[in-house]
Amino acid sequence: MAWTILPLLVAFMATTTAAAADGDRKPYVIRMDVSAMPAPFATHDGWYKSLLSSATTASSSPAAEHLYTYTHAMHGFSAVLTPAQLESIRSADGHVAAFPESYGRLHTTRTPGFLGLTAGAGAWPASRYGDDVIIGIVDTGVWPENPSFHDAATSLPPVPSRWKGECESGAAFSPATACNRKLIGARSFSKGIKSRGLNISDDDYDSPRDYYGHGSHTSSTAAGAAVTGASYFGYANGTASGVAPAARLAMYKAIFSSDTLGSASSDVLAAMDAAIADGVDVMSLSLGFPETAYDTNVVAIGAFAAVKKGIFVTCSAGNDGSGGYTVLNAAPWITTVGASTIDREFTATITLGKSTKTIRGKSVFPAPAASAIAAGDLYYGRGNRNKQRCAFSSLSSKDVRGKFVFCDAGGVSVVEKMYEVQNNGGLGVIAAATDTRETTTMSPADYTSPLVLVTPSDGAAIQRWYASPSPSPAKSTKSVSIRFGGTETGVKPAPAVAYFSSRGPGKMSPTILKPDMVGPGVDVLAAWVPNKEVMETGEGRKVYTDYNIISGTSMASPHVAGVAALLRSAHREWSPAAVRSAMMTTAYVRDNANDAVLVGSPSGSPATPLDFGAGHVSPNQATDPGLVYDASPDDYVAFLCGELRYTSRQVAAITGRRAGCAGVAVAGGGGDLNYPSFMVILKNASSATRTFTRTLTNVAGSPAKYAAAVMAPAGMKVTVTPATLSFAGKGSKQGFSVTVQVSQVKRSRDGDNYIGNFGFLSWNEVGGHHVVRSPIVSAFAQ
Repeated sequence: MAWTILPLLVAFMATTTAAAADGDRKPYVIRMDVSAMPAPFATHDGWYKSLLSSATTASSSPAAEHLYTYTHAMHGFSAVLTPAQLESIRSADGHVAAFPESYGRLHTTRTPGFLGLTAGAGAWPASRYGDDVIIGIVDTGVWPENPSFHDAATSLPPVPSRWKGECESGAAFSPATACNRKLIGARSFSKGIKSRGLNISDDDYDSPRDYYGHGSHTSSTAAGAAVTGASYFGYANGTASGVAPAARLAMYKAIFSSDTLGSASSDVLAAMDAAIADGVDVMSLSLGFPETAYDTNVVAIGAFAAVKKGIFVTCSAGNDGSGGYTVLNAAPWITTVGASTIDREFTATITLGKSTKTIRGKSVFPAPAASAIAAGDLYYGRGNRNKQRCAFSSLSSKDVRGKFVFCDAGGVSVVEKMYEVQNNGGLGVIAAATDTRETTTMSPADYTSPLVLVTPSDGAAIQRWYASPSPSPAKSTKSVSIRFGGTETGVKPAPAVAYFSSRGPGKMSPTILKPDMVGPGVDVLAAWVPNKEVMETGEGRKVYTDYNIISGTSMASPHVAGVAALLRSAHREWSPAAVRSAMMTTAYVRDNANDAVLVGSPSGSPATPLDFGAGHVSPNQATDPGLVYDASPDDYVAFLCGELRYTSRQVAAITGRRAGCAGVAVAGGGGDLNYPSFMVILKNASSATRTFTRTLTNVAGSPAKYAAAVMAPAGMKVTVTPATLSFAGKGSKQGFSVTVQVSQVKRSRDGDNYIGNFGFLSWNEVGGHHVVRSPIVSAFAQ
């Protein structure tokens, strides 16, 4: 399986057209109304298997194959069926919905400090580092021997008594040695992928053990134990810690390395079903299926069931880049997380000749500890533009063998320049980057030979030095030496929205601003699998590591899962919606240089809420938000019935509510969903007016008064009624309305930019310190 810089599970829907032949068997997920179960059956499982038996008898086809029975993520089952068997199930009493299997393939030492987490004050001591909270991760498995999953050094108390999960045995996975007070559960789900005759790769394990590394990385990011001396070949050296280091972890492996596919929707739903039954408090999924209607999206269905049980669910937003309407996992009951950069860069220092002049560039080349300094003569193809840029087939081994090669910006990508040098026997590459994106698109696995990226201005300095007379008449060549393994923190500006992070709004419910927030997702160091090479250098050296640096919204979701664990530990009474509200209304939108957060740093344009949602997560502020926008599962049902106009059957398929939309109050539509943001969709005109109603709940310990403050751009008028709110003690509620008038907004010339304009509503505590801020956004319809 090829590794990419942006690890996110992107699923591809199987065709919904049934073949005419009865022998065309396919897996389906079936939702059932358990109130229709006939009296003779003692269990739902027995009823489902009887239906499958009857469906088989009614045809001359191979027997219907039962895969999973679901009792928590939804009521129903999955099975491999022929078209005739499917129709037999659909005609049975109690059938609610059936949809085909979906398949997929694959989508810290600094980040806790960057998030402001310290032992002295704030979220860590307030939550006792996430003590007594259980985080469930649905991913590629876990490598239990990694120190991030050990409990010896953490002095964790016994496993919470409410835990009902398992530590399963399987290939190369023994519960006796794998699980402990940190990693309290591990299970795997592969029936769906096997039902299609897809073999799990010989390199992977039919067990909870991780082959790919992705699951170990995400789980250690959320709640890994503190590990001193962690690094990637000297880069990012320090103490690696999860965001909630005292929280417990449970792994639910549902993603495998197989013949052609990586996951099956029935397996993912089974993993979510088990996590709900086991008693997790927080669930994180760094994966996603295409944004279909929520009644056919297993992540949306499973997440709704989890939220009904009080479980906070966070998902990655996707890595589809800067275009609007690209965000995944956008159901309003899911907390959707985009990716941001942090204030850290990995560096190499170039010394020009024997002078004291040095240039600092960017590199993640995994130099062996014994040879962290590389030295050699430098070649630059002066007078030939193709040679200067190291274009394809421009260099000759006669000129560059055994030398470092300097490559100008432009022409071809940095990776192509490196391969051209490498193919001609060059020792390594110093390349001038064309722009910031060229440095951030490269993963550590791309550094197959010694490579240093420098700015265009530093590249010009190297050219001038190369052209200057040699200090030694006897030696006409110029030499350089490079020290790898550098790490610089405090880099400005940071954070910035990662260029690859998917943008909102969501396709299925555009009136809800997505993503909800952003969190660290670029160059994150976390646990890895030691037996799978992360790369192979040009000279054939295979590189292995216990800790790896990777990027993607996959890395951002477990950061927010860790923050949610801290908040759940500090505030056990908070609902999932309250936890999300606390993070959204305290998120920040200015970087460490006190400027507007950018898209791509440092030369990018200012970001908007379609890029970052409410802003960048801030755990310490979220611990004490003052007020929250709360919401219940019934509120989401009203949203589905009112704003999205879902049928009763669709609502039943998502929520399990047998009555569907019957008796649901939908006055005001989706504008009345008590969400911590305000979204106006511009349809056939560049102007619109919408009134929202909201309710705030006091979660502070004393009475308080708040005053509304609006920051709105030209073309947006915002009216808040009433303009002040007075709250009694903790738990008191106050409602208000917001009318947003958008007039004559011009659409950007960039066809992918859907932003109209945006502002913010802040509720400022009178005589206090709480500020409860929400974005107000207008966006053009897709």
